[in-house]
Formats: sequence, C-alpha cells, structure tokens
Amino acid sequence: MPNERILVVDDEEDLLELIRYNLSKDGYRVTCVETGEEALEHAARERTDLIVLDLMLPGVDGLEVCRRLKSNTSTRNIPVVMLTAKSEEVDLVTGLEVGADDYITKPFSPRVLLARIRAVLRRQLPPHGDDDEILGTDELVIHVGRHEVTAGGKSVSLTHTEFRLLQFLARKPGWVFSRSQIVTAVQGDDYPVTDRAVDVQIAGLRKKLGEASRYVETVRGAGYRFKES
Repeated sequence: MPNERILVVDDEEDLLELIRYNLSKDGYRVTCVETGEEALEHAARERTDLIVLDLMLPGVDGLEVCRRLKSNTSTRNIPVVMLTAKSEEVDLVTGLEVGADDYITKPFSPRVLLARIRAVLRRQLPPHGDDDEILGTDELVIHVGRHEVTAGGKSVSLTHTEFRLLQFLARKPGWVFSRSQIVTAVQGDDYPVTDRAVDVQIAGLRKKLGEASRYVETVRGAGYRFKES
C-alpha cells in the first residue's frame, strides 16, 4: 500500500470529497484545500509528495500556483497533476510550460486519476542500477542518479519532465526520435500530450541550457536528437 502524502486543491467541495475518498482508499495520505494561497502555504510547511491542482481557482489560480511552486527551490521537485474542465490545447501547453507533470480534464474517472498519480510517482523514483551513470559531453553533463545537469560548468535547474527528456535523447546521441516516441518514453503511453506540447518542452529546455542547447537538435520533419560530440 502506498503511503505518499497528496495535496488536493479544488474549490468544488463535492469533487474534493470524491478525490479524498478514492485516494485514501488506495492508501494515500490526503490533505484537501480550496484555494491557491492555502496550497502554497501547505506545500511550504508540510512534506508533500504530489499535488493534484485545479486550474480554475479563486484568487491565485492553478497556473500561478504551479509557477510559484516550480520557482521555489524547496517545492520545485513536487510533481503536479493539473485538473481542469478546460480541454483546449493552449491550456495543456500552458500547464506544461509552468512545470506540470500531467494533465487531466474533467469529467474524469477516479480510476484514471489513480493510475495517473501512480505513474507520476513512479517517474519520481531514480532508475534502478544506474545511480552513477553520467551522460552527455564535457560541456553538457547529465548525472542520472543525482538528477543533476551542468552546462559549461554551471548547474542547470530542470523540471522532472525536462530532465527525463534530455536524459532520453542523450542515451543515444545521433539517433532521431519522433515526438510520439519522446512522449511515450518521458510520460507514458496514455499521456494526453500533443506535438505542440513536446515542442514547448524542448524550447524550455533549450532556453535553460543556454549555449549548450546546440546539443538538442531539431531534425525537420522527423523529430529531435542529441548531437554527437
């Protein structure tokens, strides 16, 4: 049985109770709040293993909550599952841009939510047996076990998804991967993501890497690859 602590943020009381019931039944320790302000305070004060975060909240909305969480060194590694009634691509892309790890639209099945939460939490675990593995080049170093990236000798702060994406490409320098292959490898087969969302992740990754971004190459009409040194 899992024992992770999950924070659920939504202003719909009935939905909060439904999520609390199903997560608690599955063994998770659940805390529910109704505002973005409460979510930020709780995450800063209490150990939190994952946040289920509604996009439309009174006051500080879900996107701003996610943005603040990911910009704070003490909370940036907490995975966030966005929960919203909006299904347009622009909302999905915006959620990914601010660091969300997954995205579920209402109405949803509690079983689907549970499956997504399990998948996100599994992705937080370091890969077995490769704690000392180092990928990349002298200029761009990826330390798998430490979940650290340095570019030009300087540490680079990446979201969990950005790190997995870079790690995936760097394992096979020169190989070209399609957007769908990247999605499957980084997020799982059922991740509700579009080609545009992959491009957004790549753009954000390149921006953080600075000059070392030249190692993440676009192959027109095919996808992306890690440049061979």
